[in-house]
Amino acid sequence: MTGPQVRIVVADDHQVVRTGFAALLDTQPDFTVVGTASDGAEAVRVSRQTVPDVVLMDVRMPGTDGIEATRQLAGEAGGPRIIILTTFDLDEYVYDALRAGASGFLLKDVTAERLFDAVRVVAGGDALLAPAVTRRLISEFARLQPVTAVPPSAGLGELTPRETEVLRLLAEGLSNPEIASRLVVTEETVKTHVSRVLHKLGLRDRTQAVVLAYESGLVTPGSHEQH
Repeated sequence: MTGPQVRIVVADDHQVVRTGFAALLDTQPDFTVVGTASDGAEAVRVSRQTVPDVVLMDVRMPGTDGIEATRQLAGEAGGPRIIILTTFDLDEYVYDALRAGASGFLLKDVTAERLFDAVRVVAGGDALLAPAVTRRLISEFARLQPVTAVPPSAGLGELTPRETEVLRLLAEGLSNPEIASRLVVTEETVKTHVSRVLHKLGLRDRTQAVVLAYESGLVTPGSHEQH
């Protein structure tokens, strides 16, 4: 018995990369590549026509880049989840795309298995946080942002002390089971707290919550890094 198909659009300005990823994804019985695009503007147009669940988006493209295309698509109600493709992990463009609403990112030399897992995770509504890499990226660039660029979110003041604690642990890269264990509550309770945090802050998923936690100063870069 097969589950629902995950509809995917692949956007990359290099034809070899684009067709390679599309062909690879099409090998999976639960995936359907419904369109491809060679730049951000085309990615937005194709996505609006085909209504994919997930868009694999190259971050650097001529014309409308992946950041702007992400901003346009992620801002739409019921818009697709977006996974950014990049050639190196500490990329400021990727950070900007996460701020614009992407659910995570993958390096272009990703293994097939990891690519398939990532698409399934994001299609299922979870954020793709490879904790170590994503935290390093977010903490690196949050530190470089002038603090004045990000007004403190009004929503942060509405969080209960427990919700604030959950947000802080989320930003430290802990999974739901790890947060549950740390706070001695059930995983179900953690899920409820996480959805309340996202709802109150008007955020799409955990990735945006992590970005906000760093940018608002709730978590400071390096405060919890373990070497």
